[in-house]
Amino acid sequence: MRILSWNVNGIRSAADKGFLGWLLRESPDIVCLQETKARPEQLQQDLAAPQGYLTYWNNPERKGYAGVAVLTRGKPVSVKKDFLSGSFDPEGRALVLYFKDFVLINVYFPNGRMGPDRLKYKLDFYERFLKSVRRMKDRNVVVCGDFNTAHKEIDLARPGDNEMFSGFLPAEREWMDRFSRGYVDTFRHFNKEGGHYTWWDYKNRARGSNMGWRIDYFFVTKGLLPRVKTAFIMPDVQGSDHCPIGIELSAKGT
Repeated sequence: MRILSWNVNGIRSAADKGFLGWLLRESPDIVCLQETKARPEQLQQDLAAPQGYLTYWNNPERKGYAGVAVLTRGKPVSVKKDFLSGSFDPEGRALVLYFKDFVLINVYFPNGRMGPDRLKYKLDFYERFLKSVRRMKDRNVVVCGDFNTAHKEIDLARPGDNEMFSGFLPAEREWMDRFSRGYVDTFRHFNKEGGHYTWWDYKNRARGSNMGWRIDYFFVTKGLLPRVKTAFIMPDVQGSDHCPIGIELSAKGT
């Protein structure tokens, strides 16, 4: 099973830059999208529900903002988008798909750079998320998406220049430490080298010089790790300020 994740920074913008062609070429079993910025009724049919996929959306109250979607060839047992409970997630930031042998969580964590209130919202979201996934400790769980934090110094090109900015603050990295006690960073499990990033700032044209950040992840519970055959980043794929990432899972028991 091949699972991909991509912050598309607007599904309509990504479509104009070749998203559907990319999807056809890659033909993954599951695709998790973040920052869709559109409701399915605003999209053409081939984008709202690509052929061969069941498509699930979580849309925010505010139009043109945030949002996540999952495209899957296999039908999940159930789908939730309220696991963060009540009014805490009015921004459409998570989808939880329950399959027979694992749970898939697609999540778009808030950006904390817009000011103290948004940083607090991000940290509160982190804590609520951690509390929720800890309840799933006895399940096989895959968590993927845009975490909006580089965990270690190896995960961004200029760690010293960014220690005072949200995305690399001590409090954010400490939360990543706590989350990682129960979950394994799949890319880092297979690749210990630096220079691999998933987001580059448009403003500074950082992609050309690879001055990036690794803020998009696939984490799995430790019990599921033996089934992860590879984890990868796709830095050559254009269409967003992020690039896609992925894992391959073997069938249960192999």
